[in-house]
Amino acid sequence: MVNSCNTNENPFDDALLALRLKSLRQENQYSLDQLAERSGISRGTLSRLEKGDVSPTTNVLGKLCSAYGLSMSRLMAMVETQFDPLVKAKDQQIWDDTKTGYTRKSVSPPNGHLSGEVVEGKLAPNTHICFEKPFRLNIEHHLILHSGSLRMTLDHCVYDLRDGDCLRYLLTGSSTFENTGPTPVHYHLFIL
Repeated sequence: MVNSCNTNENPFDDALLALRLKSLRQENQYSLDQLAERSGISRGTLSRLEKGDVSPTTNVLGKLCSAYGLSMSRLMAMVETQFDPLVKAKDQQIWDDTKTGYTRKSVSPPNGHLSGEVVEGKLAPNTHICFEKPFRLNIEHHLILHSGSLRMTLDHCVYDLRDGDCLRYLLTGSSTFENTGPTPVHYHLFIL
């Protein structure tokens, strides 16, 4: 089983993301040491991320989002400079974490005027993605499983989903997405 907490690569535009990560830290008036303490990421790694020397992993982005109180989609949207109400399929941003077999498409990205967003996720067989804590407590999620076998663990409560199932929850702690079947998992996540 592959675990997303291991080092992996991210093909997202690292130069733009590096600039945004640095400006976020400065806007929040955190030193590298303060952010390291808040996020649990080493000062050296934070420095390399801000310089664009390394690509962030799913786990690292999750920790940074928690430290800043942002969803991953919001962080990604901050890298973009404009908003268009129509999001064409060809323009929906895809983040492919090839080391873990996790693909995340921002179907309806967040912006400053709308509170919800829609994410499409795909997990390869034997994929295990974990997020230590939410970017904000009690954020509402509605996950609809289209295909595959998905085990969701939310604060130690385990839910096994099959085709067509919907899991509704308020995110208050850790969350784990695990493909427990032999085929890829495909789902949509509505974040409110």
